[in-house]
Amino acid sequence: MSTLPSSLHTTPPVSEKVPDDPHAPSPGAQLANRYQEVRRFSERLCEPLEAEDYVIQSMPDVSPAKWHLAHTSWFFETFLLAPGLPGYRSPHPQYGFLFNSYYNAVGDRHCRAQRGLLSRPTVRETYDYRRHIDEMMMHLLRCSEDAQLASLEPLVTLGLHHEQQHQELILTDLKHVFSVNPLRPAYIKSAPLQASPLPPPMEWVEFDEGIHEIGHTGEGFCFDNETPHHRVFLERYALADRLVTCGEYRAFMEEGSYERPEFWLSAGWATVQERGWKAPLYWERRDGEWQIFTLSGMREIDDAEPVCHVSYYEADAYARWSGARLPTESEWEIAARDTPVRGNFAEDGRFHPMPLGSVPEGPALHQLYGDVWEWTRSPYEPYPGYQPDPGALGEYNGKFMCGQYVLRGGSCATSLTHIRPTYRNFFPPDARWQFSGIRLARQA
Repeated sequence: MSTLPSSLHTTPPVSEKVPDDPHAPSPGAQLANRYQEVRRFSERLCEPLEAEDYVIQSMPDVSPAKWHLAHTSWFFETFLLAPGLPGYRSPHPQYGFLFNSYYNAVGDRHCRAQRGLLSRPTVRETYDYRRHIDEMMMHLLRCSEDAQLASLEPLVTLGLHHEQQHQELILTDLKHVFSVNPLRPAYIKSAPLQASPLPPPMEWVEFDEGIHEIGHTGEGFCFDNETPHHRVFLERYALADRLVTCGEYRAFMEEGSYERPEFWLSAGWATVQERGWKAPLYWERRDGEWQIFTLSGMREIDDAEPVCHVSYYEADAYARWSGARLPTESEWEIAARDTPVRGNFAEDGRFHPMPLGSVPEGPALHQLYGDVWEWTRSPYEPYPGYQPDPGALGEYNGKFMCGQYVLRGGSCATSLTHIRPTYRNFFPPDARWQFSGIRLARQA
């Protein structure tokens, strides 16, 4: 197997994790267990689906659930089984064309906007393909010697984090798919909505100016776009102690701000006019009242919960309207790096932002992780000294560093084990189908 890029290596490698207990699983078994855990979660997310739900593509940015299940399997086949398992042959060589996403170095691929036209392979055949890949991966991991396992482990870890990204996309894409159905079907059932107390007034947590360090330090897994660790200078600034709520955003709407160009970036104003935006995605006016579509179906809007499914343009306009701004990604990371990673994540099974509830007294940042991805004002650009990984895996992040903005913190559709303070998500400024929200910043 070829040598892996250094930035894909985790610390320490699996081969060095020698258990004290002689009855503990071997390193290969430990990695195999982790592999099975992540792969099973993808399939648990699909348990509520009928066969018809797996194949719909409601817009070009959305991929069918069946495609996500197949693509993540193709990833392990292409980057681990084919080069790492002697004599391996794909049972379906044509799947490489259907389920390659954007890896030009690997070969040609099917048109992204036409993934919803693939009635074949069937859902059953897709699961059969996953079973085959899983069986071969178990053989590879459990039968590898320590030296080979040490070289496999970083790429397996990358593949599992890649699958967790697609788990989030399964949820966000299904939400959009169900939203365009006039029946507004529910993905999951939830308890009736209970009135939530409004959070306390927004307060500001200040941070001193100075030279700070951001980026991944080399301990544990990271994507290459989180490196290298480097210094930044920040002026004194303050972050809002909580997320912007639906009630606060409703006030922005009720003042006619979607019709007031003074709050909008030029490209944002043009987008609002062209697409007729009047509210966040999934908000609907029914009988004079605003309701929201969720993965549990339609319901009334809870003014206490974080506003969600807003674009960068809307987040920026709201910040201007409120007399504040969006944070930079450096400001966010410096503020968040000592905060434990806790919050409302995919494992909780709510798949919707939750109200803040009661908070302890004193200045502190809340809701930094989970609930909604937080837009920053930072363009998605390479860090100083950044070098993409060589080969096809170098296409994973680096080639998208143009025309996008960074989001931080994870969401209610993100796995807890997937997020960290240095994680850089990124989307175009008009994207709204992700669980994206707003935290304000200002100069102190």
